[in-house]
Amino acid sequence: MSQTEFVLPVPPVVSLPVAGSHAHFPVRRIYCVGRNYLEHIRELGNDEKEPPIFFTKPRDAIEQDGATIPYASATQNYHFELELAVALQSGGYNIPENTALDHVFGYAVALDMTRRDIQKQLSAKAAPWDVAKGFDHSAPCGAIHPASSVGHPDSGRIHLTVNGEIKQDSDLKAMIWNVPQIISRLSAFFDLQAGDILLTGTPSGVGPIQPGDLLVGEIAGIGRLTTRIGPAAA
Repeated sequence: MSQTEFVLPVPPVVSLPVAGSHAHFPVRRIYCVGRNYLEHIRELGNDEKEPPIFFTKPRDAIEQDGATIPYASATQNYHFELELAVALQSGGYNIPENTALDHVFGYAVALDMTRRDIQKQLSAKAAPWDVAKGFDHSAPCGAIHPASSVGHPDSGRIHLTVNGEIKQDSDLKAMIWNVPQIISRLSAFFDLQAGDILLTGTPSGVGPIQPGDLLVGEIAGIGRLTTRIGPAAA
């Protein structure tokens, strides 16, 4: 059998390290949940009666722990959002809540970087958030910690510092939709599969950053993610 010939170089596999192992977790898709912590809904002035919403990021938006990422282009209000990431080992359509955790490989600390000024402009027009959320370098993520080692956290401190100053500080139990509910609801719209990453929403305290800032996010039992903001890309 002859090998397939491609007219361009094949893009590299996007992956994340697995904590305590030399293995890597291949990333297929990145799904995100918006408005999943009540205090964050309130700080942005959104309707707290509306259910959380879903959006996506390209998988090559992933950045590794310790990376320096450029200040995003085309924005004057670049924000951090610390989140629990869920890594799937299997999936499907219409997954019941009571079996949803069977599909989870592990968990990580992640950031949903956001062009807040553009997001507000798009929201005012009821337009999709792609340009505000799904841009290059917008998904820093730490190592995946297998559920076999850390369990399935439904509570625990989640907090982020910028240059050593605490900006976000909450608990996973404050999520409006928990992980099984997110998986079940998302699977009504998409055929979830192994390699999918789910970002589960951010607590209050989001805010702007500048080149040179050092972001350190931690989730109890899951670990730490360190990201530095570099100058804007040329």
